[in-house]
Amino acid sequence: MEQNWRTLRERLFFTTEDLSTLWGIDRRSAQVQCSRYVKRGLFIRLKKDFYVLEQNWINYSRDDFLRIANFLQVPSYISLMTALSIYGVTTQVQRDYFESISLRRTISYSVDGKVFDFHKVKRRYYFGFQRQNGIFIASKEKAFVDAVYLWSFGRYPLDIASLDTERLDKKEIMRISEAFPKRSKEAIKRICGIS
Repeated sequence: MEQNWRTLRERLFFTTEDLSTLWGIDRRSAQVQCSRYVKRGLFIRLKKDFYVLEQNWINYSRDDFLRIANFLQVPSYISLMTALSIYGVTTQVQRDYFESISLRRTISYSVDGKVFDFHKVKRRYYFGFQRQNGIFIASKEKAFVDAVYLWSFGRYPLDIASLDTERLDKKEIMRISEAFPKRSKEAIKRICGIS
């Protein structure tokens, strides 16, 4: 049994299916066990059938939470002010708040003091990200375009005053923005001071 707990401690997160396999019990029994361990404070439930060990959670780094965000909604990538904060493009420092772009749905998960927000976009706007240190994250220019796009349609509270647009490649922004609606392109030009 100690080996099973060691295996869980080595995982960033696990599912009831993982627990079922690891402990050799059926899925329903694994769900009941997870529910009991959540009540006892040993597990933290991220969403249905998706858990972390509480002892791991309190020691996770920012990158661990970014990786968890990538798995809470698949597919998704870190973007918006979270990415802009990581790149030093905004004076806003986001602690315990992780924003992503998703193809599936707009949803928010609030888990033990952390918030994971997902903003759904159409497939044609789902690009401009790469994998860095095991994390899918937008380029700084794409994170900016994503934020202005959502803001221009009233779907995101963008703090324009906190942005340092001099840290962005304006040509790259204009290239990326070609895929976006006219309203968003005009807002991007206005914010960046592009004529």
